[in-house]
Amino acid sequence: MRGQSSGLFVAGIALLLLAGGAETSALAQRYHNFENVRDIVQRTQDDLSQVRSQGLRNDKERERLDNARKHLSDFDRNLSKNKFDKGRLDSAIDDVKNVVENNTLEARDRDALTKDLADLRRVRALRGE
Repeated sequence: MRGQSSGLFVAGIALLLLAGGAETSALAQRYHNFENVRDIVQRTQDDLSQVRSQGLRNDKERERLDNARKHLSDFDRNLSKNKFDKGRLDSAIDDVKNVVENNTLEARDRDALTKDLADLRRVRALRGE
């Protein structure tokens, strides 16, 4: 009886590991399609535009925002040519992070950009071989 329980336990663990691997594989497949990645980039660009439309306090805030928008645009341009440029994505992530940490933002804008950052980092982790 004990041997059967042990075997079932091992089989259960194996199934959980396979399911977890399948989930990771599904996420990787989701981001393998550049259109999904481009949707995330576009959403981030839209959120940055929302921040810009509310006005910026000084030239440093404008510079941080413009840098983030430019690097996202450069990354997206490469994606449109089926090239995943992890260096440009890293720059964009750093720039968006800089906006979140240093610009004066409304709570909803900070939350939206923080979600964008998490999604961009997830793309980087799954695609940035």
